[in-house]
Amino acid sequence: MWKTIIRRILVMIPQLFVLSLLIFIMAKFMPGDPFTGLITPETDPARVEELRIKAGFYDPWYVQYVNWIGNAFQGDFGRSYTFNVPVADLIGERALNTLWLSLLSVFLLYLIAIPLGVIAGRFHDSLLDKTIVLYSFIVFAIPTFVLGLINLFFFGYELGWFPTSGTVDIKYESGTAGFIWSKFYHILLPAITYALLATTGIIQYLRSEIIDSKSLDYVRTAKSKGIPINKVYSRHILRNSLLPIAAFLGFTITGLLTGSIFIETIFGYHGMGQLFIHAINGRDYSVITALVMLFGFLTLLGSLLSDIIMSIVDPRIRID
Repeated sequence: MWKTIIRRILVMIPQLFVLSLLIFIMAKFMPGDPFTGLITPETDPARVEELRIKAGFYDPWYVQYVNWIGNAFQGDFGRSYTFNVPVADLIGERALNTLWLSLLSVFLLYLIAIPLGVIAGRFHDSLLDKTIVLYSFIVFAIPTFVLGLINLFFFGYELGWFPTSGTVDIKYESGTAGFIWSKFYHILLPAITYALLATTGIIQYLRSEIIDSKSLDYVRTAKSKGIPINKVYSRHILRNSLLPIAAFLGFTITGLLTGSIFIETIFGYHGMGQLFIHAINGRDYSVITALVMLFGFLTLLGSLLSDIIMSIVDPRIRID
């Protein structure tokens, strides 16, 4: 398996190279430039032109690309024109916030979806099953921004149970117990919203797998041997039904790490999704290209992680 993993990692290198080239070219086709927003009636046009020349905006595109990719390999993605800080530092700060949000969202997602999917599949066609299916259809039909706004208005503004924006209360010092609790408190409502929206697919998939497994030969054999029904479900049906869901875990984690644009924007959460929107609005090319490269890398990494997790969960499967 290790040889396959190394081979897959080596294949990712040319994929990332092609991705970086496409990202750089498309960024150049965007209207305006990062210095357009600096122009005011009091701005000296000569100063803006000087900044453009210094940044190399008039160099041939291939020269700009070579300079950019060379610096990127050294961990230098340039400087954010909007925030006036190094891009690597800016993304690192936002990535940490998105990481904690992602971990909590994944935990809540599986905590909610797996029990509901198992109950719906085991008690197929019962009132409980129909209620869970109805819940899945309703959640599936609700757009992300609608559920986010509803939760924000009701639980944030009306009831006042959760903060309405930010990632931490500024009155706490970093590293203190109050700081840690405030971080968790700010993450909780966005994570619950994201988890609820993502439960539908897992519930329906797990429900279908359990319903199909109940009629298979190995289940009937286990029942005929007198094995208790609870053990039949836990040791046979559930174990096999969870295999495909485990395979999606890598994509789920890396997908959440890219940040939810809607969730982070609605809740004012300072993560990579919100940063991406700010970078686009401000034409901050350095941040845009670095984020898209990171998102592309995480997508490729998610594919590899899913294969590895699948091979660990089921030793009969070997990745190719």
